[in-house]
Amino acid sequence: MSVRNVVSPDGTQIVYRVTGPQGARPLVLLHGWAASLRCWGTAEELLAQRFRVIAVDLRGHGYSDAPEAGYDDPVAWAGDVAAVLAAESVDSGAVLLGWSYGGIVLTDYLSVHGTDAVAGVVYCGSLASIGPGVPGAEQGRVMKEAIPDVFAEGAGRAMRGFAAFGNASVGPGRDKGVDAQRMFGLSLATLPRVRKALFYRTIDNSATLESLDIPVLVMHGTDDPVVPVTDGRYIAEAVPDVRESYWEGAQHGLFIEDPERFVAEVTGFAETL
Repeated sequence: MSVRNVVSPDGTQIVYRVTGPQGARPLVLLHGWAASLRCWGTAEELLAQRFRVIAVDLRGHGYSDAPEAGYDDPVAWAGDVAAVLAAESVDSGAVLLGWSYGGIVLTDYLSVHGTDAVAGVVYCGSLASIGPGVPGAEQGRVMKEAIPDVFAEGAGRAMRGFAAFGNASVGPGRDKGVDAQRMFGLSLATLPRVRKALFYRTIDNSATLESLDIPVLVMHGTDDPVVPVTDGRYIAEAVPDVRESYWEGAQHGLFIEDPERFVAEVTGFAETL
């Protein structure tokens, strides 16, 4: 395991972690809103047995810089991913996996830089666009309920906002208290101004989805209350070459709800590339 950093074209320092065999297929993990590269837990450990896993702290999250601006600029997000790929000498064969907001970031990258370095894409509980009235960018019930409290600087109010959001991210079923606490901690560690800024942008990446020339896997929980399954289905309907996996009754954090299934589906997809 190695923690590294690279400077994005606009001067933002991006921190990322590399695990797994050097010669394995690169798998780039892009986390969601108010999370960090630490969110992946057991799933990352299992994936590193098969892939060269590159888990990124998005700008404003984790140990990456939190600039005052740039969160509404697709070129900035795309530059962050491109800088990481260049630093790791990845110029072909990569799989990009975006969870939640990470799906917007990876689509920003594809819009700006194309697919030369990428063999396939995975959207996990994610959307590809954002903004009022943008197709495929609906907010789920829990996300609507959490705003605006999750933007608050006061810890008590922010905690109340994150209560339902955090539970939806770890999902129902077996006791996942440790995973849940980690997700809550990552959310609160993200600066309130960054949490807010990520929602104050509008981008419709539909044209990019429709023009993709690489395979796409859409994984989505049917009961996701943060990013509704309709957003995942929108991606699946837009891209030319798609595999779909809808988890009946699952919520937002599929890699936490069932890490083994998550890893098996990502691995199975990658083996077809």
